[in-house]
Parts: sequence; structure tokens; C-alpha cells
Amino acid sequence: METKDILGLLGGLALFLYGMKMMSDGLLDGAGIKLEYILEKLTNHKLKAILVGTLITCIIQSSSAMTVMLIGFVNAKVMKLNRAIWVIMGANIGTTMTGQLIAFDIGVFAPVFAIVGVILIVFFSWRAARLCGEVLTGIGMLFMGLEMMSQSMIPLQSSELFLNSMITLSHPLFAVLVGALFTAIIQSSSASIGILQTLAMQHLIPFSQAVYFLFGFDIGTCMTAFIASLSGCRNAKRLALFHLLFNVLGTSAFLVICQFTPIVSIVEGWTQHETMRKIANMHTLFNVITTAAFLFIDKPILKFIERLIPLTKKREKGYI
Repeated sequence: METKDILGLLGGLALFLYGMKMMSDGLLDGAGIKLEYILEKLTNHKLKAILVGTLITCIIQSSSAMTVMLIGFVNAKVMKLNRAIWVIMGANIGTTMTGQLIAFDIGVFAPVFAIVGVILIVFFSWRAARLCGEVLTGIGMLFMGLEMMSQSMIPLQSSELFLNSMITLSHPLFAVLVGALFTAIIQSSSASIGILQTLAMQHLIPFSQAVYFLFGFDIGTCMTAFIASLSGCRNAKRLALFHLLFNVLGTSAFLVICQFTPIVSIVEGWTQHETMRKIANMHTLFNVITTAAFLFIDKPILKFIERLIPLTKKREKGYI
């Protein structure tokens, strides 16, 4: 890759990340006022809490933002830990909608979204118009960033260094580790998935290898929750640890499933000619199955975490 390609890739990533943040902030500003009330009133049952977590994360398009908010609520003792873990499981499903959104081929309309969004922000003073403008501008920037990254990655098709690296990373464990590390660095699993979908579209990574990077992304995104919990109470730390265990155990199970069942080829067959959709579908399936499994083992996992991080302050006890 030449310097201009590297700069184009970095510029596209910056545009994607900023677009994602702008879209997320616009949606969060619009819904954020009622989130605490919704989370408190509608999370008294496991399935309801998971559904609420899924829907809210679909709306704000950021599991990281959702996780940080939950840690804040638990830390402030406005939400119980057992409810928060159910919501966080739903958030993992909700965040897969970003990949599904990216899989739609609407990149050609990206400038239109951006232009309309900027017009709403600049020429209208209404709060609703400004928030809609932020969301539309964010969507436009997101897809323009993807297009920039896609064009910058074309030279990699003939790069021996890159192709050899992909061969080295063909082992599932290496792919998971690299995926987790990359997402922990850039602090966005949505951006990681967008890059992975772009690489797959350019035929630089086969789907059979991409799925393992995908699992790693979900582990890497736990870093955001970990950082947010550092200054929190012990229940906040427990929630961050649950988030990590949820993704690590889910990934471990899927590594075995992918090795001994034809699940990869089955998912690939659903949308044979839509490369980006294959990745989005696998991400959704991974989180739905993992969440369904944790419905039955969340209590023993929570008890295990409570032993690892016992409550020492009296005022913290009883708020589980």
C-alpha cells in the first residue's frame, strides 16, 4: 500500500468512527432522558430486560454506550445488578443491528444523508430537527467512511505481506485474539465489523476466517466497560466482569461449534452472494444463541462473580 492508501484508510476509519459517534449521540440525546425510567420500570423480568436492552441498543446504535450507562446506574444504585446483566445481554444482540445496517447497499446515498443532515443542523433551530440532522449526518459520514476504506484496501489484493499475514491468522485462536486486540484499541466493535465487512467485500478475507475475527470483536469491546468500572463500586466491577465472561464463554462455545458442526457453511448459504450480510447474520446468530444459553446459567455465573469480587462495604450489600 502507498502512503495515500494508508492515509485514505485512516481517514475513512476516522470518518466512520465520528459518523458512528454523531449518530449515536443524536439518538441518545433524543431518548436519553427517559432511559433511566425505562430501565428501572421495564427490567423486572429477565425476558423483558433482555428485550429492553436489545431495543435501546438498536436505537442508540452503541453497546459500549449502553454498557457504560448501565455501569453508571449500578454504581449510583438506581439499578440492581441482576437486572443490569439481563439488559447487557440484550445490548449484545442490539449492537448487531449496526452490522445489518452496514450490509444494506446504501453507500451511494451517503452524501444525500449527510447533506440533508447538515441542512437540518445549520438552518433549523428546533431541537428535534437538530437531533434528526445529527443522526442523518452520522449515517452519511459512516457510509462515506466505509467507501473510503474500501477504496484504500484495493491494493491489499496484490500485497504479499498482507496475504501472508492472513494465512498466518487463519488459525481460529489467532484470529480471535487479533480481533479482540484490535477492537480494544479502537474502542468500537461496530467499526471493527465495518472494516471486516469491507475486507470481505474486497475478497481479502474468506467468510470461514472472518467469523473468528467477529468473535474476537465482542471480547475486545468489553474493554470499554472495564475502563468505565475502574472507579465504580464493586457491583459495577461485577457487571463489567459479567460482560467479559459472557463474551469469552460464548466465543469458546462457538469455537467448538464451528469446528465440529457445519454452522459456518449454513449461515453462508443463507445469503450466498451477499458477503457483508453473511458477516452480519453470523454476528446476530452468535449473540442470540449466547444470550439464550445464558438465560439458564446467569445465576451460577453471577454467584461465581460474587465470590471473585465480594462486597466489603455494608452500604453495598443487599443491592444485587
